Amino acid sequence: MNFVSRKYCICLSAVILCIAQMARAQSSSPKVTVHLDPQKTEIHWTLHDILHTVQGTFRLKGGVMTFDPVTGAAEGEFLVDVTTGESGNSTRDGKMQKEVLESSKYPQAFFHPVKVSGDLKAVGTQNVTVDGTFNIHGADHPLSLQIALQRNGTDATATTRFSIPYVAWGMKDESTFLLKVDKEVTVDVVARGTMEGFSPENK
Repeated sequence: MNFVSRKYCICLSAVILCIAQMARAQSSSPKVTVHLDPQKTEIHWTLHDILHTVQGTFRLKGGVMTFDPVTGAAEGEFLVDVTTGESGNSTRDGKMQKEVLESSKYPQAFFHPVKVSGDLKAVGTQNVTVDGTFNIHGADHPLSLQIALQRNGTDATATTRFSIPYVAWGMKDESTFLLKVDKEVTVDVVARGTMEGFSPENK
């Protein structure tokens, strides 16, 4: 083996070793686990028409997410019971469940996170982004959530707001000739639960 070949082999070995060490470090980095409490989490929705504003709620069925604080790679599921959607008006709610949400056919909506980004801190208020896929009415849609996160030890509260263009997403338009209804619903979430496994050293 000549000098050039020997030098090339040494460099190649060093690169392979470096890549292996990086892969090992990433695979061994502690994962952060988020558990949402359905009893303490609030999901509010708002729909406007030309006469008034309709407000209502849904209930969270469950929510767990794990993510790597180094790469941001995430997985998990946040599950909403669509059949719990209500606005306080039984006639209107029955129509919403049957004709718009079709909850007998699509009883659940869920969000699958794939990436978490932002400057996470062990305590205090911070802003993070969670990208993933939102499924409602049987169809997947990309969704990016801008989240204000408040941490106190392992306790965590996350607030976010997003819009659902329900008509564009294949649900029935409730507008009539005389009554025009917005084609988007605003959703406000206050999620409460725990976040474990994170420390600044993990970043």
